Amino acid sequence: MKLIGHVRAIRALCEVGARGSFSAAADALGLTQSAVSQHVAALEREAGLPLVERGSRPAELTEAGRVLVRHGTSILARLGDAEQELGELAGHRSGRLRLGSFPTALTTFVPMAIARLRREHPGIVLTVVDDHLQGLLPRLADGTLDLAVVFDHEVLPSGAPGLRRVPLFDDPYRAVLPAGHRLARRRGGVELSDLAEEVWVGGHTGSAWYSIVRHSCRAAGFEPRTSLASDDYRAVQAFVAAGLGVAVIPALAVATTVPGVEVRRLRGTTPVRRVSVAHQTDGFPSPAVRTMTEILQDIATRRDAGVTPAARRPA
Repeated sequence: MKLIGHVRAIRALCEVGARGSFSAAADALGLTQSAVSQHVAALEREAGLPLVERGSRPAELTEAGRVLVRHGTSILARLGDAEQELGELAGHRSGRLRLGSFPTALTTFVPMAIARLRREHPGIVLTVVDDHLQGLLPRLADGTLDLAVVFDHEVLPSGAPGLRRVPLFDDPYRAVLPAGHRLARRRGGVELSDLAEEVWVGGHTGSAWYSIVRHSCRAAGFEPRTSLASDDYRAVQAFVAAGLGVAVIPALAVATTVPGVEVRRLRGTTPVRRVSVAHQTDGFPSPAVRTMTEILQDIATRRDAGVTPAARRPA
């Protein structure tokens, strides 16, 4: 089997899988439907396996088709990167940066980095993707993002292989209490164990947030009793303000608070997530990737939002 030389056909198959029909794929590629069908048929002859379930609406890929699309997406992204970098070297294209970020970073320090990048490097064409950690890592792995602001914790999966992480800072979690709560009077902070008998507002089971908090609660000797679940930190604060429970959320998420809540530092066993910026390790990072990484590092060391700069260390 030799799939090298079938790049156009692989692109056609990827579009069929993404759009659910041969006609939609043809429109996206500027081809006729017949041409897309011929491309897919050529791939099937080469693979010796059906790649698309004929007659299904929307068009569904077979297991072999899904395998080829998964690898094909990464190959096409890498070829796009090569075209971009060659164009930059030849002076025919401006620099490009596809930046991803998890939401609380995107609403706190990342906008400052974006503004600085545009001010100091106006030639870089920037695209920003807002996604949760579980969505950012696969995008980095398949090459559809150049750089992403992410976080990690010992309880979380290590993520996609082949990524270089540059530490930015540590983001400790805070206790969020209803105004007037008995523990809100403790100006020196509270311990997780002080919340053991409280009703909690938390993230959905399986989310990175819930996994980190539950891990620390178990280390403190109890299981949090969650009555309401949301992965929207503003909604969580609103639930707490309404007296529906207490919460433990990252410091970045309480950079802005809603009326009716009190935020307190945690003493002792404190959940902490490590915020970093990540990119693929294969090849050399583009000038745009290196520039934005340096800007984010500089902003991380200057910011004063209750987080601790991480020690610089090789990633």
